[in-house]
Amino acid sequence: MEKKSDFLVIGSGLAGLMFALKVSKFGKVIVITKGKINDTNTNKAQGGIASVAHTPDSYEKHVSDTLIAGDGLCNEDVVRTVISEGPEMIQDLIELGAKFDKNNDGTYNLGREGGHSENRIYHHKDNTGEEIQRALTETVLNNKNIEVFENHYAIDLITQHHLGYTIIRDKSNIECFGAYVLSPKTKKVERFLSKITFIATGGLGNIYDITTNPTVATGDGIAMAYRAKALISDMEFVQFHPTALYNKNERPSFLITEALRGFGAILRNKKGEAFMIKYDKRKDLAPRDIVARAIDAEMKMSGDEYVFLDSTHLNSDKLKNHFPNIYQKCLTLDIDFTKDFIPVAPAAHYLVGGIKVDKTSKTSITNLFAGGETSSTGLHGANRLASNSLLEALVYADKAAETSSKLISNIIINEEIPEWHDDGATLPEEMILITQEFKELQQIMTYYVGIVRSNIRLTRALDRLEILYNETKTLYDNSKVSKEICELRNSINIAYMIIKMAKARKESRGLHYTLDYPEKGKIL
Repeated sequence: MEKKSDFLVIGSGLAGLMFALKVSKFGKVIVITKGKINDTNTNKAQGGIASVAHTPDSYEKHVSDTLIAGDGLCNEDVVRTVISEGPEMIQDLIELGAKFDKNNDGTYNLGREGGHSENRIYHHKDNTGEEIQRALTETVLNNKNIEVFENHYAIDLITQHHLGYTIIRDKSNIECFGAYVLSPKTKKVERFLSKITFIATGGLGNIYDITTNPTVATGDGIAMAYRAKALISDMEFVQFHPTALYNKNERPSFLITEALRGFGAILRNKKGEAFMIKYDKRKDLAPRDIVARAIDAEMKMSGDEYVFLDSTHLNSDKLKNHFPNIYQKCLTLDIDFTKDFIPVAPAAHYLVGGIKVDKTSKTSITNLFAGGETSSTGLHGANRLASNSLLEALVYADKAAETSSKLISNIIINEEIPEWHDDGATLPEEMILITQEFKELQQIMTYYVGIVRSNIRLTRALDRLEILYNETKTLYDNSKVSKEICELRNSINIAYMIIKMAKARKESRGLHYTLDYPEKGKIL
């Protein structure tokens, strides 16, 4: 079976849905998502979107903050483009129905987070992502030119590798013709053919044992692009959010937004000491990489599994009004954050790297675009500044829509795509093996490829990963395809890229800190 569209969108977060809406004016759009439409990293985002609104803030201040956080590896042209186009993108969201908090005088109530020199964070209480997802989802589901396929899992991109050499026009130029997709109804892999394919599958947090990401975040889009020979960059830069709620019985970890520190909350160790002054003059509002390493260091020195976030000195009514979801969540653990400290610890949160794209969101594969956390634009450098990611997703979805909509009139859907063949194959008898191998992968990445790294740790991780890779390859080659097997295969691909790029970076820079090369410097 096959389905055809002008635009195929893989992923249903902010980047994917905004792209879908913008290109729906130019052709038929299909959106596929491996879970429900709102099961995304966007939906989990608490803090907000950073964008300059008014004085005393300015584009130059936002640019400077971003470049500082990126630790010398940002593409400054990209930074300036994203920040200068931010206000227009915010307006697009507002027109789609997203509601951001306002002051009594009608102006927007802008928050401040780590690394920002001014208040510039548009937010909706402490569930901004959920509000954005709501507005986009409602608009998409009411758009007659967009068809949404929930619980459909993309297996692989369709390129020349699947077609045979007789129809390859240029062997040096890889083209994308859509994707092979596993249908939940037929349990078969179907062909979703398209003129343009846009990957927006989010991040990879679930390759780590502790993460704030939903369970769907297994790096699928990046892994598919990697196997299709797309350029991938900066995978060593994995951001750990400093303050996830410490609760061993919960996965994913509940995020305690950085906006709470922007509101005045203070990090303390078990002795009650406010320790951030030891690590950075910006204290609790230092960039995330610095705060995460500081917490990690405090935990290692004390042997504890968490530190505390103290908001007890702040106005209790304002706290509960600004952070109602955090307040209610903490109450379920008998924590009243107006009176009690919140136990927090770092958790895998955001991937800075991904599929390399140009300034129009094009990948190195013809007719394939990427956006959101799946992509690597050059905006974040070695470390993402808080709340810049949703802004990046908006700007690059817009760029991709503008560019791709001009291409489709010259693209003909390829009719020579072969069907997916796994006839005779069966699902593995012991699915528990897949579950156990995934848990082993998460432990490898958490213990050896976390906040602090070393050559010994990375080499050990790579050795153990090779065993998992060989076992999974045998399983994949001899079994009927399933979401579980493919997620494991994708996650191993992703882990391999992170480790290899981390081993190649012989310096400490931004989110990549190694004991063997603690200083920032030229890569050897």
